[in-house]
Amino acid sequence: MQIGIIGSGNIGGALAHGLTRAGHDVVLSNSRGPDTLRDQVAALGDHARAGTAADAAQADVVMVAVPLRAVGDLPDPALFDGRVVVDANNYYPGRDGQIAALDDDSTTSSELLAARLPGARVVKAFNTIPAGRLRDDGHPELAPDDRPAIPIAGDDEAAKATVAGLVDDLGFTAVDHGALADGRAQQPGAEVYGAELTARDARAVLA
Repeated sequence: MQIGIIGSGNIGGALAHGLTRAGHDVVLSNSRGPDTLRDQVAALGDHARAGTAADAAQADVVMVAVPLRAVGDLPDPALFDGRVVVDANNYYPGRDGQIAALDDDSTTSSELLAARLPGARVVKAFNTIPAGRLRDDGHPELAPDDRPAIPIAGDDEAAKATVAGLVDDLGFTAVDHGALADGRAQQPGAEVYGAELTARDARAVLA
């Protein structure tokens, strides 16, 4: 499967590392252009190449790992139509500026992304785990309930199943807790955010 990653920072880099190691082909992009990714892509090996954000948007699955304030800079929304888009961002007012609709909890950051990409099948995932743990703490040898949890939320069941398969490839277990709006339960300040939970424990917390 080809995975596009928009954002080459801590989370995007950790995803690229794990997904190429699992045998997926990755198109890695950032806001500065493919030439700035030469060394990072070389370290990832033959399953990785650098591209533009528009290139990454045309992959089978697209990971959006940019600050929330940069969502407006994503390429043409039509490029994402029909694609599974994984939202790994979080709202941090000190970084992103105050967003009234998030401050009053009338919507979520993932729903804002879905509104920006109306034809995409958005799934919230990979936003609760620090990059170092995402890179190093996958345990494919463990039983699924005993692996570290990656909470996911989304409105499209098939899209969530695709993302759960990628989570499994990374050695974690996806814990599906509902619709995209239910992603509130994995935002900063929520009990699962940043917590080191097994899949079994995360299900209990999110129940």
